[in-house]
Amino acid sequence: MHVFVVSCTLVKPDGDLLVVRKRGTRVFMLPGGKVEPGETHLEAVCREVREEVGLTLDPDAVALLGTWSAAAANEPGWTITSDVFGAPLGGEPTASGEIEELAWVSVTEPAASGLALAPLLTEHVLGALRVG
Repeated sequence: MHVFVVSCTLVKPDGDLLVVRKRGTRVFMLPGGKVEPGETHLEAVCREVREEVGLTLDPDAVALLGTWSAAAANEPGWTITSDVFGAPLGGEPTASGEIEELAWVSVTEPAASGLALAPLLTEHVLGALRVG
């Protein structure tokens, strides 16, 4: 099975990336989710970030970082494809909606966090952030 989502990288000036953990799961991932009917991918990522971490993104400051696929973090046997956007942090995030926990992970030393990270992050996004 396969699912498509949008997600967003929010990085502090010190290079730490915001990751979230949904209720009832153990793996940390980027804020994001499914695109609703009639929404553009940009509208969806702005809505998901607002719902999950309480930040309002300026759509003009949001840019597509890439589109990648990997094993889904919380659905065994599923794959996920995501349009991954980047946006300025612009505020202090708070866990909202289905998000149970927020954490910060070093883009250059993600293993130092000791957190279980989603395959999309470890296989694609962190490397793209280090290059960009």
